[in-house]
Amino acid sequence: METQDSKMAAVATWGTQVRERAMSTHRHKQISVLTMNTFAFTVCFAVWVMFSIIGIPIKTALGLNETQFGILAATPILSGSLIRLPLGMWTDKFGGRIVFFILMLCTIVPIYLVSAATEYWQFLLLGLFIGLAGGSFSVGISYTARWFSKQRQGVAMGIFGAGNAGAAVTKFLAPSLVVAYGWQAVPKVYAAAMTVTALLFWIFTFTEHSHKVDSSVTIRDQLAALKDPKVWRYCQYYAIVFGGYVGLSLWMTKYYINEYGFDIRTAALVAAIFVLPSGVIRALGGWLSDRFGAHTVTCWVMWISGGCLFFLSLPKTDLVLKTTKGAVAYSLGLNVWLFTALLFVVGIAWGFGKASVFKHISDEYPHNIGVISGIVGLMGGLGGFVLPIMFGALVDLTGVRSTAFMLLYGSTCVSLLLMYMALKKEKVHRKLKVADTLE
Repeated sequence: METQDSKMAAVATWGTQVRERAMSTHRHKQISVLTMNTFAFTVCFAVWVMFSIIGIPIKTALGLNETQFGILAATPILSGSLIRLPLGMWTDKFGGRIVFFILMLCTIVPIYLVSAATEYWQFLLLGLFIGLAGGSFSVGISYTARWFSKQRQGVAMGIFGAGNAGAAVTKFLAPSLVVAYGWQAVPKVYAAAMTVTALLFWIFTFTEHSHKVDSSVTIRDQLAALKDPKVWRYCQYYAIVFGGYVGLSLWMTKYYINEYGFDIRTAALVAAIFVLPSGVIRALGGWLSDRFGAHTVTCWVMWISGGCLFFLSLPKTDLVLKTTKGAVAYSLGLNVWLFTALLFVVGIAWGFGKASVFKHISDEYPHNIGVISGIVGLMGGLGGFVLPIMFGALVDLTGVRSTAFMLLYGSTCVSLLLMYMALKKEKVHRKLKVADTLE
């Protein structure tokens, strides 16, 4: 009897050890995938917004106007946005590891060729190919989420989304390269960085076949999500918190140069006060969304950013009052420190919002997160494409640089209105449901 008991105890101990090893291996894979996903996305994002810095000397060399500069800076954003939906679908079908790896390889040659371009059309064409790097978001967010439980997805996706800080990497690194070696050095360095990143990514990531959707799922099945009105509401939110972030990341260096007279390095450094925290803080936004709920966080994001954008949209004004003692002149406007402080708060709020919107998605669409993240990411990216062009067009049309913030303020008000309508509709639905239950 003792022998039988000892055998059973040994089997139980062995089973426990096997489970512990499996759990340890799974945790190792989780950490490795999350780390490499975040690192790769950071590099891809830095490449994606490269023209926000090198576009400034290119603008001077080619004699471009504000609208043309906006188009140049936004062209990579267009292709990176449009590719997000198919990339999300392919991630669900084939797995994030292979899709992400191939995507990075496809961008290396176009990045390098930018250094040899001399004509405006050449920069635009290469920008379309470089923009594919921005599509990495819909691959990485789905690939990351599937490795974690629902209770930890918000934090995991927030950490991955901190790769937005790649925009700050460009703000810090690219101006120094431009000043020291010329703007042509930037694409050469970035091409080398992308090559190394792709190789490291392939070595330190893993494939889990259970994360893929069933092979019987068709494209029509995947695209059925487009009929869901909630998806389009999340698209609107993300077009503000992510599209606005990308748009201002592309625009703010030049804004500081023209509005406050900074040189390119100082302007890029000050602009990074908005760009860097907004990217890094996303992980905390994911944690808050897990703890307090995605809707609560998103609502606060819109109210806080809307208030700051209202003051940022006020243009510098010279006001003359006629008094009994004669005319008195006042100069109204934000100095650079107050302006930057408000912009910093907007960046923090949007960092939380980027995480909370995707927490909505992981909660409500756990089985097709790749497709939904592709749709929402596409619309957010399109916001990042359209906004710099509209910023430039509004400046050319009105001559007022703060019109960029007027546009963002109006868009935020639309999001708040949509939130109110959705909440009101949900309350009506609950009352009807309770009434049906009572009957």
